[in-house]
Amino acid sequence: MRLYLWEHCWICFRVRMAAALKRLHLQETVLLEDDSQTMIKLVGKRVVPILVKDDGRPMLESMDMVAHIDAIGEPILVGGQRAELAEWASATADKSAPLTWPRYPLLGLPEFSTISAIDHYIVRKRQKLGDFVELRAKTREQIDALMPELETLDRLIESPTAVNGTLSLDDIRVLPLLRAAAVVKGLRFPQKVRDYFETMMAQIDYQPLPAV
Repeated sequence: MRLYLWEHCWICFRVRMAAALKRLHLQETVLLEDDSQTMIKLVGKRVVPILVKDDGRPMLESMDMVAHIDAIGEPILVGGQRAELAEWASATADKSAPLTWPRYPLLGLPEFSTISAIDHYIVRKRQKLGDFVELRAKTREQIDALMPELETLDRLIESPTAVNGTLSLDDIRVLPLLRAAAVVKGLRFPQKVRDYFETMMAQIDYQPLPAV
């Protein structure tokens, strides 16, 4: 299987995480941020992640990809799910975007390896959130807005090795968002959140992205 992705994309990381938990090898292709042509050629629209299965057929929707990967051999994402964690993921994605989006182009990631790719990303995202320099200047304010969500998660975590005690789709929802938030220098995770993040990242053998 081949996964087309961006390194910074937390939704893409859901699929990478599932494969790592299963100890399955994914061939990965990191696309330039402005390489719309490849995406459209594969699936008819600009979107990542794209998983091309062994039979050559492409898949969309990250959680469908996760289910496909987990169905290979013995499933491991067998634990129960909690509505509170789905709600947490939605709220955290919204609150973390003003912190993470302006930082991704500063991390030296392969999807931003050309000037045109960086410019394409900045113009596209600026239409939704505004000027990146101004957003980075509001880092403390944005961290303060995000902290209640992290404190909520701290109360919800049942184990450092699985948010609900047994690996489940909730882990696929939670860890990628923490990986994204960890790019914010000066953001400190509460104790149980930090233990969970570090344990899970070690379990799947991934290093955090740089923090800026």
